[in-house]
Amino acid sequence: MKAGIVGLPNVGKSTLFNCLSNAKAQSANFPFCTIEPNIGVVNVPDERLQKLEELVKPEKVQPATVEIVDIAGLVRGASKGEGLGNQFLANIRETDAIIHVLRCFDNDNIIHVDSTIDPVRDKETIDIELQLKDLETVEKRLERVKRTAKTGNKEAQAELVILLKIQEVLLQGLSVRTIEFTEKEEEFVSTLQLITSKPVLYVCNVDEGSAVSGNAYVEKVKEIVANENAEVLILAVGTEADINELDDYEERQMFLADIGLDEPGSSKLIRAAYKLLNLQTYFTAGVKEVRAWTINIGDTAPQAAGVIHTDFEKGFIRAEVIKYEDYVALGSEAKVKEAGKLSVEGKEYIVQDGDMMNFRFNV
Repeated sequence: MKAGIVGLPNVGKSTLFNCLSNAKAQSANFPFCTIEPNIGVVNVPDERLQKLEELVKPEKVQPATVEIVDIAGLVRGASKGEGLGNQFLANIRETDAIIHVLRCFDNDNIIHVDSTIDPVRDKETIDIELQLKDLETVEKRLERVKRTAKTGNKEAQAELVILLKIQEVLLQGLSVRTIEFTEKEEEFVSTLQLITSKPVLYVCNVDEGSAVSGNAYVEKVKEIVANENAEVLILAVGTEADINELDDYEERQMFLADIGLDEPGSSKLIRAAYKLLNLQTYFTAGVKEVRAWTINIGDTAPQAAGVIHTDFEKGFIRAEVIKYEDYVALGSEAKVKEAGKLSVEGKEYIVQDGDMMNFRFNV
């Protein structure tokens, strides 16, 4: 599961990517600095892992991870191949969610492709290009489906209704994610791989003084995305990059405290991206390893077991489940069992975020 960082050139995408991952993507004051998409596998910050480490004292700790892709800056006309448009659109299509970076700071030393600072205009520029590309995809599909629907094919007729609904919304300058589909419609829509159907998180890149409460630019962004069911995150990307350069943990904490933050904004962003991708965590804990495993929200116990090894899913018998809160309150697996807080669950059990699990299987 991958989240792609998108935005106009020079809004801070690669600098943000460098903050999120240990990779050092080139970051420069000119457009198209990022040509090939950089991919970083980023640890998901989770205080629960630290607590489990204190209690279990394992040989190693393995956090959950999420994949972040830094994609080349998009410009007006990208849907028609302008700039690096075609490559940008192909790269973003391969991601599962979008982190849309908007420039919300003034700085005469950093050029803007449209000369002035206006995050609402920048957002619309990218939205229009993505919508135009989706419209092209939908209209190509419509040509084929219309011909088949005329023959009386029921499936094609159902698809035609959905495609016409999507076309109408895109022509209104809205994204596909604003449409509510039934479960059956969603199955068909997912095959279209539409870019504007992906969930989105807006990152307002601000100056250091606006890191805590934002500024007028941020307020405008919040206003325009109010009906999108999308999260808006405020991040002083340049400041985060400076903090990242400090080797000493205490120094980093002091720097954060000085600007009024209790943790790096990048940590909040990683967790938000994880949630955006519809992901959650369960834990396994033993003296060899305490580990966070990544699964989809709504996965069953056998599906969760399959993340460890496919044999665990095939031969699943049962799962022994301890709630994280019970484990921390009582201090050990033995004490949890004594208190009758360990539950035995079957194939239908829907795993909850933070569950501590042990699987029984037979292959």
